[in-house]
Amino acid sequence: MKISPETSQLLKVLPDDDILQQCIHCGMCLATCPTYDLTKLERSSPRGRIRMIRSVARKEMELSELFAEEMNFCLDCQACETACPAGVKYGRMVEAARVIVDEAGLTPKFQVFIKRFALRKIIASRFWLKFFSRLLWLYQKTGIQKLVRSTGLLKLFSKNLPEIEKLSPQVANQFSDTKIKEIELPNGEIKFNTAFHFGCLMNTMFSDINIDTIEVLKKVGCKIITPKDQACCGSLMAHNGDMEFALNLARKNIDAFLKHNYDYLISNSAGCGAFMKDYAHLLEGDAEYADKAKLFSSKVKDIMEFFAEEKIHLKFNDLTKLKIEPELERITYHDACHLVHAQKVSSQPREVIKSIPGIKYTELEEASWCCGSAGIYNVVRYKDSLIQLQRKMKNIRNTGAKVVLTGNPGCMGQIKYGAEKFDVDVEILHPVTLIRKLLG
Repeated sequence: MKISPETSQLLKVLPDDDILQQCIHCGMCLATCPTYDLTKLERSSPRGRIRMIRSVARKEMELSELFAEEMNFCLDCQACETACPAGVKYGRMVEAARVIVDEAGLTPKFQVFIKRFALRKIIASRFWLKFFSRLLWLYQKTGIQKLVRSTGLLKLFSKNLPEIEKLSPQVANQFSDTKIKEIELPNGEIKFNTAFHFGCLMNTMFSDINIDTIEVLKKVGCKIITPKDQACCGSLMAHNGDMEFALNLARKNIDAFLKHNYDYLISNSAGCGAFMKDYAHLLEGDAEYADKAKLFSSKVKDIMEFFAEEKIHLKFNDLTKLKIEPELERITYHDACHLVHAQKVSSQPREVIKSIPGIKYTELEEASWCCGSAGIYNVVRYKDSLIQLQRKMKNIRNTGAKVVLTGNPGCMGQIKYGAEKFDVDVEILHPVTLIRKLLG
């Protein structure tokens, strides 16, 4: 099949040849790649996909359904980037390739429409996200959910839909943006000037974590600015082939935050933090925003990174002196992919967790192996995600831990679902929730 002029134009989205040539095909990535581990097919490995992307960019290979399948089969966990001795930024390549796949018509138009509608019109809109979240709250709280599940109605639409429906997190009774003031002050001395990104799903589904974050920051002496005109970070859109829309959201965030004076922009969501740190690269060719994006990204810190690197003194109560659940003592930690691989934040959360008096910490085997959530991967590729989840839950069970800490909402929802599905007796918490519970 000859590549059309339209497709040739689309190929300009892919990285240039110098970047594609960075991969030396050494194979160090193979042992870390979940999809290669599953199939043992070269094309399902990072270096195999890079070969395919390079062949398409050079017009040596047709854009095909096989190409589309491999780009979408990838979890974009970026474990290969951690393993790569050449520093190849694989995630940027596969995300660019997904733009090509969608725009060239290799993804069914209806599927692209549904995905774009959900991400652009609902997730990216605070009004509509809150509106649909309230509907979901009613569905969950009024007994309709229980009724629908008992009747098996969802199976009429898709055999996987009943399981996918269980992945939806519980909607909070109150959204965090209604409870967090634009400027929050500590009770005592201001030691740090910070800003906070409350996110989209974090705002509606994980509101309590946002509140925990604010309360802990106040307790350690932070002034917190939370701009009301901030936007969704854009990560879900970028990872699913809608990069230009994601960059428009990035510009909105840059404008919203840089009107204020702060030293650190705190994120409690690994995916959001990773993408906001990448604004500097993504907008480096934008004459108006390049410098502003660089400044913005330089200030982004994951909350656990902030605590560890700034040597924040957390005055923990000793678990042995508290009348709380003894299960809280037995803890393990799962590395969210976009925290450990994209942000390179791994030792910092462990350092903070291990500093809690009375904690019995057990390291999780394959802690940085993807749980299968991967944005909306567990929805659009449920069966593939389930294989990764089953592996994760087996490792969690083997620790004997009663609490799993992780710093990403997608991971929290996925592992909570896995605990129920595979009968693993464990509670899933964000580290900041545990910290708030135990701070003196």
